[in-house]
Amino acid sequence: MAKGYRPVARDQAFLLPPDMREWLPAGHPVWLVIDVVGRHLDTSAVHALRRAGGAGAAGYDPDMLVTLLAWAYAHRVTSSRRIEALCRTDIAFKVICAGSVPDHVTIARFRAGLGPAAADLSGQVLRLCAELGMGALGLVTLDGMKIAASASMSANRTEDRLRKLAAGLAAEHAATDAAEDALFGPGVRGDEVPAELADPRTRAERITAALAALEAERQAERAAREEQASSYLAAAAAGAPPGGHRPAAADLAAAQLKVDRLTAAQQARIEDWQARNAAKIAATGTGLRARPPVRPASEHSRVREAQARLARAQARAAAAERKAAARAGPGPVRNITDPHSRLMRVRGGFLQGYNTQNVTSADGLIIATALTSDPTDTAWFEPMLRAAEDAAARITASRPGSDPDGLGLLLADAGYLSEHNLTIDGPDRLIATGTSRGIGKAAAGQPAGGGWHRTGPATTAMAARLATDEGIAAYRHRGHIAERPHGHIKHNMGFRQFSVRGKPRVTAEWNLACAVHNLFKAITAGHLTMTALAALT
Repeated sequence: MAKGYRPVARDQAFLLPPDMREWLPAGHPVWLVIDVVGRHLDTSAVHALRRAGGAGAAGYDPDMLVTLLAWAYAHRVTSSRRIEALCRTDIAFKVICAGSVPDHVTIARFRAGLGPAAADLSGQVLRLCAELGMGALGLVTLDGMKIAASASMSANRTEDRLRKLAAGLAAEHAATDAAEDALFGPGVRGDEVPAELADPRTRAERITAALAALEAERQAERAAREEQASSYLAAAAAGAPPGGHRPAAADLAAAQLKVDRLTAAQQARIEDWQARNAAKIAATGTGLRARPPVRPASEHSRVREAQARLARAQARAAAAERKAAARAGPGPVRNITDPHSRLMRVRGGFLQGYNTQNVTSADGLIIATALTSDPTDTAWFEPMLRAAEDAAARITASRPGSDPDGLGLLLADAGYLSEHNLTIDGPDRLIATGTSRGIGKAAAGQPAGGGWHRTGPATTAMAARLATDEGIAAYRHRGHIAERPHGHIKHNMGFRQFSVRGKPRVTAEWNLACAVHNLFKAITAGHLTMTALAALT
């Protein structure tokens, strides 16, 4: 039996091997990540964002910073200060940096400035995974995932509050200018725009952006209502009004059109009678014996009935607006910390954040993604379908001998249900017509209960298809295919909140997170190895 203990000699000159390649075993995943970024990804777009030459110290290699961020995000580290600290203490981080320690400001600025280069890197990682044999396209899913913004819900303000804040800031700046004029006199530029106004990252600028976003949303909603009413009226005029509830704007417009049409018809009869009567008098000296039509046209009984219907429609529309305003409370809000983020409903309450749209392959790759500020999913089905088709074409082109038919069956939950999404061109799809439990009960011949109560021929056909054994068996794959990447990103990678603000920067960070997910999916699944990389070279 051994006696005593091993010595603890902290004054030893060097504890690690002099060759950094011996600090970690050859099979450690960090070497794979370093090799992928350094030899298999084209990082020229990232290099183009960096400045070289000129005065000052030399900058850090962008390839090293990309590798550092990828490794950090894969290991639940998104704080730039935490990354800097680990570069001093963690062997894998020290190996990536080759002993250097980039400060947290450098890391944060590099991440914030990635922009479109992050999407380019994500696309290259997907292509690399495809070359390694990944990207099963026979069964894919589309699902949304909401992630918190780097902003608090308490920073939300209504439009009235935003306008008051903007007016208060303008008055404050004006008072500051006047005070500087009185203090410095006319010989000094005391009337310059204050520095806080010139900086686009200031509170005043964010308030202005929030107000502009509210106005843009209001205009878009008004245009959408008018387009919906116009489409309904056109279909009704053609004799084929769509089913379902008639838009309120169409109700009003239809009533007004009927008043105008009846008034014009009565006025035409009046003018025709007057013309014939004048001609009869000129020819015979006597007028027409027939009773003249009711004048003015607005006094005709049918016109008065139409006017009464119009008044009732106007009253109903006004009442509906009052009820909607009462339900909506103070109205839409915007965040003055991150004006691009939105208040979104999630299980258990609300969060201030963004909605990511992700198409996932059966083997867990995110093949297409988009970051949106839209709390709902329906409008994003077609854009994501087209993005998935493009991704499938790139995957098949990167993998000789793969299935040339591209996407097989696309699965989506009821958040994407609409007649338009069911009938547009594209691959075969299954979109839920209710909750998963309700669909399962319907397939088992039990009363489903509840449901979305949506109608239409395509929706009815989809509900019937999901009630078959084949349909429900295929749809049951949706949950584990769609939710596993989301669970991995949120729970394993710890990515629950963005570290940057503003949609362009948030989009870049999300593309980086998707690239890291796909890269480490290939590593953990055993597809990405040094041998496989050597075969690709």
